[in-house]
Amino acid sequence: MSVTVKVRLLGVFRRFYGKSQLSFRLRQPTVGDVVRRVGKSLPADTRRLLIDPELDDPRPNALILLNGKEISVLKGLETKVREGDEVTLIPVAHGG
Repeated sequence: MSVTVKVRLLGVFRRFYGKSQLSFRLRQPTVGDVVRRVGKSLPADTRRLLIDPELDDPRPNALILLNGKEISVLKGLETKVREGDEVTLIPVAHGG
């Protein structure tokens, strides 16, 4: 079963996409699947801003929310995503 998932982008992620929201249709996705899909759609040289290349993991670089809840209080990247859910990606590093 496929579901449509909205992805909100904040900070530097929004700047690289040039928009604040994306939408993907995925088959039985987890939060990790959604984040990997976002990463694949980034140019290779900027993908590392979202997904740490050494760890192959987005969590050092992004705070990830599912419907407003941080994924660490759920099942992490393995949390199932349902129709209409919203994944929010917030960069951890901030310029100042």
